[in-house]
Amino acid sequence: MYLLKIANISLKLAPNLPHRLLEESFISLLQSCKRSNQVHQVQAQIITNGFQYNQYITPKLVSVCSSLKRIAYARRLFDQIPDPNIAVWNSMFRAYALGESYREVVVLFFQMKGLDILPNCFTFPVVLKSCGKINALIEGKQVHCFLIKCGFRGNPFVGTTLIDMYSAGGVIGDAYKIFSEMFERNVVAWTTMINGYILTGDLVSARRLFDLAPERDVVLWNIMVSGYIEDGDMVEVRKLFDEMPNRDVMSWNTLLNGYANNGNVEALESLFEEMPERNIFSWNALIGGYAHNGLFFEVLSAFKRMLSESVVCPNDATLSTVLSACARLGALDLGKWVHVYAESHGLEGNVYVGNALMDMYAKCGIIENAIAVFQGMKTKDLISWNTLIGGLAMHGRGVDALNLFIQMKNAGQKPDGITFIGILCACTHMGLVEDGLAYFQSMVHDNSIVPQIEHYGCMVDLLARAGRLEQAMDFVSKMPVEPDGVIWAGLLGACRIHKNVELAEVALQKLIELEPKNPANYVMLSNIYGHAGRWEDVARLKVAMRDTGFRKLPGCSLIEVNDAVVEFYSLDERHPQREEIYGVLRGLVKILRSFGYVPDLTGVVRAT
Repeated sequence: MYLLKIANISLKLAPNLPHRLLEESFISLLQSCKRSNQVHQVQAQIITNGFQYNQYITPKLVSVCSSLKRIAYARRLFDQIPDPNIAVWNSMFRAYALGESYREVVVLFFQMKGLDILPNCFTFPVVLKSCGKINALIEGKQVHCFLIKCGFRGNPFVGTTLIDMYSAGGVIGDAYKIFSEMFERNVVAWTTMINGYILTGDLVSARRLFDLAPERDVVLWNIMVSGYIEDGDMVEVRKLFDEMPNRDVMSWNTLLNGYANNGNVEALESLFEEMPERNIFSWNALIGGYAHNGLFFEVLSAFKRMLSESVVCPNDATLSTVLSACARLGALDLGKWVHVYAESHGLEGNVYVGNALMDMYAKCGIIENAIAVFQGMKTKDLISWNTLIGGLAMHGRGVDALNLFIQMKNAGQKPDGITFIGILCACTHMGLVEDGLAYFQSMVHDNSIVPQIEHYGCMVDLLARAGRLEQAMDFVSKMPVEPDGVIWAGLLGACRIHKNVELAEVALQKLIELEPKNPANYVMLSNIYGHAGRWEDVARLKVAMRDTGFRKLPGCSLIEVNDAVVEFYSLDERHPQREEIYGVLRGLVKILRSFGYVPDLTGVVRAT
């Protein structure tokens, strides 16, 4: 209503305002629009005043619609204009590019070319960038020829975009030819060319140009450093970083991420302490670096330090990483605290935080909370659906997982390979062999998804758990990929359940070939032999396991106590609170036995 009042005032003043001032008034109103209904209010006044085809107002109207993600409406406006000028065409190009509809940009450009409408210097960069995004190199070369005919060969902005397009298409020779023929090469052109060499893996040429560059700003330095990081040459990275004259916080963050991605946690921590200033990306690099290297306890410690020491507030990336660590460690209380923090800081509706919350609750055993988070999300992406489907399957709620899959399809969300992993797991938990086979076929034929090793593993597990071991072995023999250790271990476990010694021996032999240093496989077959009373084979396997020189890792438990995660191992004699732990354990055993519980140890052979 506020904008409508302003528009009405403009209407009343219209007879007294010069034409140009009225145009500027409407353009200002359009720029202040935050919602679609506001655009419609202003548009009504524009039409009333006869400005619907105005060469200055119309491009702005198209641009505002695109910024509000009303691309289809912007196109309808565009199509209604009887003779759009180049500014309107450019606005439509930018609208499509903003919505990542790059193919529509290219198609529209050739339509414009067919109408003999001359482009300007603002047209070609958008079109060339779109060609690069969809790898339309043939069309890009046609645009290149056309811009030369139009006299834009020497335009530095156009030249830089050409370099970027050819580099993205892997035609680095053509990119360098454009670069060498440019009359005016500014720092952006040098940066684009050097980045092109880095993208194609030619660090030698990139460094040669970098050393020749007459001007090197912080962006160019950061790109060169990033190139060496991608190559894993952290020695050269640090040397170049130390030579950098004007390092900003992003330069430090680039090096932080480099150490994190290359697994050098010690250097990551040292550099973090060395930083003169830190922003949210610095903290995320540290926390994400710990997570990337599997140091989940350190993730939680760094997060607590961030909250206590830093004035920087965590963002969605921070919380998502911390929640993932909580899920891995079973730190439910901290995960719940993060949930409350997200709600109180306006991140409750964030799709990334919502997905991480669902994953955390599902893996910590509170599936109802995961369902509640899902139901409260206004925006759901593919990961949202996959997370809950997988969580329900993991909790044995196969019916709910399959029903959610139906809801997913009804909502118009296309499933991917991860979706079907959850669906196949749900079928496995429910013993729905025929349904599982049908979903596997649907994945291939109806959804054009190429099965990966994980899908084949789910199918083998489905058949083996249902006791159809011969069919499972037949499935393995017909797989187009080599079965991995997970598949053979699943078969070995199913053989134990169904007491099939012969197939168990086949599975173990395959596991020995794939995982010769894993003694756990010997233990499982030893238990199968023990259950069958084949004690000589048990003894033989013990010797074979001892000959590997490796011991089976003891079982490890993680519990959350007093806002901290504590771990302890089976038969642990080193834990500082072992006396209290074993005291509680003995008490629990007494309580269980008082209710008549007797553990079934038949055939269980202890690893030595």
